[in-house]
Amino acid sequence: MSDPITVTHVHGDRIRVTSGGTELLTYVYRPDPDPYESRKPYAHPLRTLAGQVVTGYRPNDHRWHKGLQMTASHLSGQNFWGGNSYLGPDQGYQRVPERVGSMRHDGFEAFDVTADRLSFTERLSWLSHPGERWCDERREITAHSVDAAAGAWALDWSIHLTNVRAEPLRFGSPTTAGRELAGYTGLHWRGPRDFNEGTVLAGGGLTGEADTMGHQAPWLSFSTLHDEVDASSTLVFAHAPENADAIHESHWFVREQPTPTVAFSWAFHNEFELPPGESFAYRYRVIIADGAWDAERTERHLKGIPW
Repeated sequence: MSDPITVTHVHGDRIRVTSGGTELLTYVYRPDPDPYESRKPYAHPLRTLAGQVVTGYRPNDHRWHKGLQMTASHLSGQNFWGGNSYLGPDQGYQRVPERVGSMRHDGFEAFDVTADRLSFTERLSWLSHPGERWCDERREITAHSVDAAAGAWALDWSIHLTNVRAEPLRFGSPTTAGRELAGYTGLHWRGPRDFNEGTVLAGGGLTGEADTMGHQAPWLSFSTLHDEVDASSTLVFAHAPENADAIHESHWFVREQPTPTVAFSWAFHNEFELPPGESFAYRYRVIIADGAWDAERTERHLKGIPW
């Protein structure tokens, strides 16, 4: 049985989840002010049960990195990632504000709270920079499985995206545009600075950035020893089983340094198209844990939480 939670909803602004006196999750859906950062909802801060912050917000190297957020770095010539756009090997990254789109919060279809679980369904519109509606998104987020004995809790994030344009949407990444090993797009986590040079593991015995970048595995973990306090934390990123049959196969984007980052990249090596009126869906899980977890502990914990 999960430990109890408390949910606070500041309407029009943010949702907070607290357990055992620790604020575990803040989900912000009020737009940030700068359109160049690709305004969209995000989760920050995320904390472990012991109170360690495990997300970064607007770091000085990439102001558009905001905790855990849905992104699309290359989408039919628009940038739903934020910041500079990669224009190919000849031009590299350029500041092109007219390429930067946004994701608008349109409301909640459902908002359910029990003693140990929060689940809400959010409606969003993906808008190009000129304000044209390109996609309708139905997003479901669930905070659950708070387990003080295990020192961990779980956050599930699903996306159901529909193309509402009259032409196909093309999803890609900097790698599909010509930059090697830069296949970032999709659900993206940015870690705080004390995750720099952390430890990366993945299912199938993969270890480190070199083994995991651009590869496939059912889960990937990122652990660190924190600054200031004598404590370690681990985040585990996991695919739901049905993601294996999604519109396009996923690969991991991961950097250990100098920008600790993980993305469930849905277009790492190749572009894919979403025809007009068609939809796709992915479902993910993030485990936020105290301690430095090895592969055995990670797999045992994941198996203990059914999808």
